Amino acid sequence: MKLSTKIETFVAHFGEMGSRWGFNRTVGQMYALLMIYSRPLNADEISEMLSISRSNVSMGLKELQSWRLLKLTHYPGDRKEYYKTPDDIIEVARIVLEERHKREVAPTLTMLRDEIMREPVSEEGKYAQQRMTEIYELIDTVSKAVDELAALSPNDLRKMMKMGSSVASLFAFKDKLVGGKRDKAEEY
Repeated sequence: MKLSTKIETFVAHFGEMGSRWGFNRTVGQMYALLMIYSRPLNADEISEMLSISRSNVSMGLKELQSWRLLKLTHYPGDRKEYYKTPDDIIEVARIVLEERHKREVAPTLTMLRDEIMREPVSEEGKYAQQRMTEIYELIDTVSKAVDELAALSPNDLRKMMKMGSSVASLFAFKDKLVGGKRDKAEEY
């Protein structure tokens, strides 16, 4: 099966971006294909369309399933498994955010918490502990905000994102009202 130029372009670009989002290039390409193709695809079709080995497709599908980014479907009389992505793109983003948090942020918080609990033995250690505490508090605050966002329905999340620039402009307006005063941290 030959892909249209539009789909080829998207798949190639998404593959390159995938490595920045936590996937390898092939897995990124597979997900892009499944995301924009008009119907669910089986592993043989994915292999043929992307010109990649069937074993690479199988490994990629397992990885995408471990990320909870695929839905499995079957057709009557067909023993093959067909894969598709969630229909709501906001749901896809929410899942990626949750999974990246679980795989990257949570272990970092654990390491920082463990190090903060250890008593420093030098002045350098005390300074390092202070900085680690600041980093921990920042990541923990962001993490809690992400958890709250992830708990929202896709519809509410969509509404909130549309409000984002309006909310940001309120802070800019407040700064103008109070004479452009900024927090001390903003001086850097």
